[in-house]
Amino acid sequence: MMLFGEAFDKVARVVGLGYPGGPKVDTLAKQGKPTIDLPKTHFENLDFSFSGIKTAVINLNHKNPNVNKADLCLSFEKAVTEVLIENTKKALKQTGEKTLVLGGGVSANSYIRNEFLKLENVKVYTPDLKLCTDNAAMIASAGYYNYMNNKIDNLELNAIPNLTL
Repeated sequence: MMLFGEAFDKVARVVGLGYPGGPKVDTLAKQGKPTIDLPKTHFENLDFSFSGIKTAVINLNHKNPNVNKADLCLSFEKAVTEVLIENTKKALKQTGEKTLVLGGGVSANSYIRNEFLKLENVKVYTPDLKLCTDNAAMIASAGYYNYMNNKIDNLELNAIPNLTL
């Protein structure tokens, strides 16, 4: 499964924006129109996959190098945001939650923020942009609270990608 931020980085690289992709795609997309229909993967459960959208962007860019890059970036943002919102609505319905917190580096994206703030009957919280550059501040905060609760590991700790905090 392709992660959200990774999809932004790959799209940015393909259209020649460089790394990190999120802020650069966001900036260029503000000059575009969502005129390109990109495929979206829908699952019955709450899984995500952005690899099809990313592949469509790559193929379209290779087949038509003169494609309007701003339109392509905004169309990409729109497609991935629609998938995120669809799954978020399903999750909120399943859990009965009425509160949502956007987090992580991609939560700084202006299009994503604006679309999530339009959700009805849900209180959406977004961190200050300075806290959205990557997950470092969130990981540091989790580490701080673990430390304060005497949850301390030794230096042989291995990386655990799906570790719950």
